[in-house]
Amino acid sequence: MAKAAALQVLTANRLRDGEVVYWRGGDWADSLRDADIFEDEAEAKRALEAAARFVTWRVVVNPYLFAVARDEAGVHPLEERERIRAAGPTIRRDLGKQALHVPL
Repeated sequence: MAKAAALQVLTANRLRDGEVVYWRGGDWADSLRDADIFEDEAEAKRALEAAARFVTWRVVVNPYLFAVARDEAGVHPLEERERIRAAGPTIRRDLGKQALHVPL
């Protein structure tokens, strides 16, 4: 039986504000649910190469691919680091910059 291709997503951090962003159609989206899912390794590498110009333009830093799984509930990172990056800070949400998004 042939091994199924690993699903991957391309991510980076936006330079302007440090937020995690995900590749979508040649640009960046703020949410993992909006990201392009790459089933083909060659296509994923082409997207990573295309993302390099955004580094040159100082839009994002450190673009890279990471593994995901897809099920009826959506797309889920396989690594803990990426789960945290997708969900946001793990500290109290009433402190720091995330406090701006919490109703008082």
